[in-house]
Amino acid sequence: MSTVLPREEKTAFGVMLMALAVAFFICIDTSAKWLALAGFPVIQIVFARYAGHMIYSFIYFFPKEGWSMFRSNAPKRQFLRSSFLLGSTAINFLALKYLPITVTTTIQFAQPVLITVLAMLFLGEKVGIRRFAAIVVGFFGVVVVIQPWGAEFQPAMLLSLLVLVLASLYFIMTRALAGIELNATQQVWSSTLAALVLLPFAIHVWVWPETPTQIIVFCIIGFFGAMGHILATWASRLAGASTLAPVVYTQVFYATIVGIVLFDTWPTIWTAVGAAIIIGSGLYIWQRERIKARRAH
Repeated sequence: MSTVLPREEKTAFGVMLMALAVAFFICIDTSAKWLALAGFPVIQIVFARYAGHMIYSFIYFFPKEGWSMFRSNAPKRQFLRSSFLLGSTAINFLALKYLPITVTTTIQFAQPVLITVLAMLFLGEKVGIRRFAAIVVGFFGVVVVIQPWGAEFQPAMLLSLLVLVLASLYFIMTRALAGIELNATQQVWSSTLAALVLLPFAIHVWVWPETPTQIIVFCIIGFFGAMGHILATWASRLAGASTLAPVVYTQVFYATIVGIVLFDTWPTIWTAVGAAIIIGSGLYIWQRERIKARRAH
């Protein structure tokens, strides 16, 4: 069994790993939306994503770690982390059935500001008045995207807001467990727990894929999940939550390209304006963190 590696301050490498993880996350969402539009039940898609994640994690980690990779040093927190991930994934896949991928992705751009608040509450990070102001601006950007007052509002957007909260809690827990748990343990717990919970529900609604493309997408969605979360967990050991959080903004480029090329959906003016507001607030927080880190050294 490998020794749990301590946290390190390798910010640049951590950010690079997180950017690559975000690309895999967009691949997960793209695959899920494609399968949902093809008529497959959401529960089946979520199960395929986690069952594949579990299988690929076993293939990657088992030769080195063996069965000891299931041994957790913080089982209660590990269970909570896994539950946050399962909830965010299932609800996000449901939202993707009704919303363009550009909208769901843009709402998730509020993660950096929410993670900042959660990091203050649960990780003991300090937040000043300027960062609070940026958080308020970021929330306003989400409101611009959702437009609860106008015709563009869809109830499914509320699902994306819940995903925002659960996903942010997941990343906070990932950072909290960095240096305590093996990456292997984090992956097999989250994927195996979800797969076991979803299995009876997936069997009940199972629809067999009929085309080679459908089979390939079902097989590869779990690979995207495994790689994305392995990289994100690795990055969380090398850099703080508030430092990594703004990397989520790279999704805007991936999601826009995917939306146009695969689904023929173009971002609306309100989505673009809201995204600009949210990105601006998040980058401001990131810049403040960089300045504070330099002064500390």
